[in-house]
Amino acid sequence: MNIVRLRRERGWSQEDLALEAGLHRTFVAHVERQVRNISIDNIERLANALQVSIHSLLLP
Repeated sequence: MNIVRLRRERGWSQEDLALEAGLHRTFVAHVERQVRNISIDNIERLANALQVSIHSLLLP
């Protein structure tokens, strides 16, 4: 949920976030819908793209 919120705050599409993080757009969509597990490496990529700490993505 934090990924969706932070992405929207920046006015980014899923494709924008995927490009910034070096991931595929469909992977970002699956993560946001919680239908796919995500590795710590990809969490780090998303956190870096969103310029936040990994910890902030994992908070409820």
